[in-house]
Amino acid sequence: MKISATVKALLSLAGKKQSDLAPILDMGSKQSLSNKFSHDRWSASDLVEVAKFCGCKLAFILPNGQKIIIDNTEQKETSPDE
Repeated sequence: MKISATVKALLSLAGKKQSDLAPILDMGSKQSLSNKFSHDRWSASDLVEVAKFCGCKLAFILPNGQKIIIDNTEQKETSPDE
């Protein structure tokens, strides 16, 4: 699945509008945001901001259940029990 489709699904699940992302991602126009979706151009930083906007976190989850949470300020690791 394309990242843009995943972002759209997350926004829908969180009850958020796609158009509300422009200021979150410091984009001056709706066209810039539209281009990001259509060209599927997302940085890790963009995805962290989308996750925060939707009230969730971006993470890698290892096979043993350990999570590495991606954050713009610091990287956090948790054990499978957390």
